[in-house]
Amino acid sequence: MAIYKKNINNLFYIFVTAHLLIWTLVPTITNQNLPLDTIEALAWGSNLDWGFNKHPPMSAFLPEIFFQIFGPQDWAYYLLSQICIIVSFFVIFKLAEDFFDNKIYSLLSILLLEGIYFYNFTTPEFNVNVCLIPFWSLSVFYLWKGIKNNKILDWSLLGLFAGLGFLSKYLFIYLGLAIDVLLIYMIYTKRLDFKCLVSLIPFVLILLPHIFWLTENDYITITYGLLRTGSEEVGILNHIKHPMIFLGKQIGLLLPFLLMVFVLVKKFKININLDDDRFLFLVSINVIPILFIFLTSFTMGVKIRTMWMTPFYISFGLLFIYILKSQINFERMKAFTSIFLILFLLSPILYSYVSISQTDKRTDFDGKKLAQQAKVFYETEGKDLGKMEYIKGNEWIAGNISYHLPERPKWIYNSSEVQLCNKDMKCLKYK
Repeated sequence: MAIYKKNINNLFYIFVTAHLLIWTLVPTITNQNLPLDTIEALAWGSNLDWGFNKHPPMSAFLPEIFFQIFGPQDWAYYLLSQICIIVSFFVIFKLAEDFFDNKIYSLLSILLLEGIYFYNFTTPEFNVNVCLIPFWSLSVFYLWKGIKNNKILDWSLLGLFAGLGFLSKYLFIYLGLAIDVLLIYMIYTKRLDFKCLVSLIPFVLILLPHIFWLTENDYITITYGLLRTGSEEVGILNHIKHPMIFLGKQIGLLLPFLLMVFVLVKKFKININLDDDRFLFLVSINVIPILFIFLTSFTMGVKIRTMWMTPFYISFGLLFIYILKSQINFERMKAFTSIFLILFLLSPILYSYVSISQTDKRTDFDGKKLAQQAKVFYETEGKDLGKMEYIKGNEWIAGNISYHLPERPKWIYNSSEVQLCNKDMKCLKYK
């Protein structure tokens, strides 16, 4: 049995290592420039604060750590994205060990995720969605540990990672609501006591600096988020159109995942048992967040962008394996493995094809050339200004200049034009 478990562990580590290497190397080789959201995060990181014009600060903190270590090396930020994914895979794998006697089920829970393109094709672009995934996973993990063990440490770690999740993206609120619903139900049914409220202490403490920043900056990130939903649009049809579009897109993107599940099982037979804490937990963290975001679209008539769903499915494999465990047909493992390998290899091949064949993408932008041109302009036109310390502009143009220059001027948001500035904020308008 020990040898068997070791073999399963080895297969898992081979998988995650291959995943990390492939999705770090492929974009490094095929892309000329970092994607928009990654440049954006690095721009914020050059002038760190407790929030920015679009998002809370965590998606700037992580790439800034990497910049301090690696500098302007594109591969480092593709690696950062994959670390976020691999950490999440590892956390869910360890969580699954608490749910199954047979470790093969834990492995299948992770391998199924290759059927969801959020965890392969879209991962090279480090952004707030990718940043959120590990904190979402860790919150789920310590929620279960808290329910299982009811220890102060586990509840405190839940609050810690939930706070970091919220600092990654406000969308974490949907997992937060699911956690609240589950805990209230379990306290009501006397499965838990009020010790779980300890989680609120680290959660609030972590959020306080950002809350103060929000109040001082007119809640700019919340305004931006609402605008992204199309909330300014008026029309009764939006309450039907937007949630139906959302639902259709989610079904479509889950089709490869569902195909893998279909190959694995004899028949779809789900036994609902609300007395089973494991079942209740998995349904709560997987279904309730999706239900809440669907209801948001339905009641408010707002758009839900597809990429916002990135963290929502990280434990979907675990849910499906748990509820269909008795229906799994191990005689079909060869067919499952074949489909898995096809998807595993096809995704980077398609990514490479798109990256090479299409030449009008953000990742085809010559950021290095732009930065050198800006440097020459500043040194020519601003001879008496001294060193370039700041750059004003949007995240893309100004962010590229900041990232690619050795002096790395600090980015300051300006929607109208690019300005190159010295330490005293004397500026030259650039183009």
